Amino acid sequence: MREIIFASGNKGKIEEVGHILRSENIKILSLLGIDAAPEIIESGSTFEENAKIKAEVIYNAFRVPVIGDDSGLSVEQLGGGPGVYSARYAGEHATDEENNIKLLGELAAYPEPHNAKFICAAAYFDGIKWLTAQGEINGRIIKVQRGNNGFGYDPLFLPDGYTLTTAELSMEEKNKISHRALAFNQLKKLILKHWSENEK
Repeated sequence: MREIIFASGNKGKIEEVGHILRSENIKILSLLGIDAAPEIIESGSTFEENAKIKAEVIYNAFRVPVIGDDSGLSVEQLGGGPGVYSARYAGEHATDEENNIKLLGELAAYPEPHNAKFICAAAYFDGIKWLTAQGEINGRIIKVQRGNNGFGYDPLFLPDGYTLTTAELSMEEKNKISHRALAFNQLKKLILKHWSENEK
């Protein structure tokens, strides 16, 4: 079994990704409880750039293969915003609730539907090889938060074809359709293929 550090301290995200990447060949470690983890400055202008920044910073600190990701919400009426600023939309240390309130405030000036999509970029780095993947899920933003299973903007996001928000879906259901599941399932295949090729 090989160890990979997932460059995140977000408990909800760690749980989701750990569920997606479950494999007899992979053991996922996270930044939770690692006091020596360096600060990561997300200075990229795209989700993929930020995912790579996270992976490279943590790899350089621990010299263990790393997965980094960046994800966020892109709302059509906001010109793609909040985009890479999704986690800090209402301020540098904003809570999910504060970000959701700001989003609803910004959208109040626009008619419904508020078409949107979640985007996730994931990157693997082992010091030599880069592997990247991206996933998207389309839907719309609703006016009232619903559900307690998700995090971030999940209580406001209604995926296309669903009557439940991503915060009302079970983890099993969410991991069949989510942007993060699409990106990490794709990345998992690339990682396992890369490892098997190196063993030949």
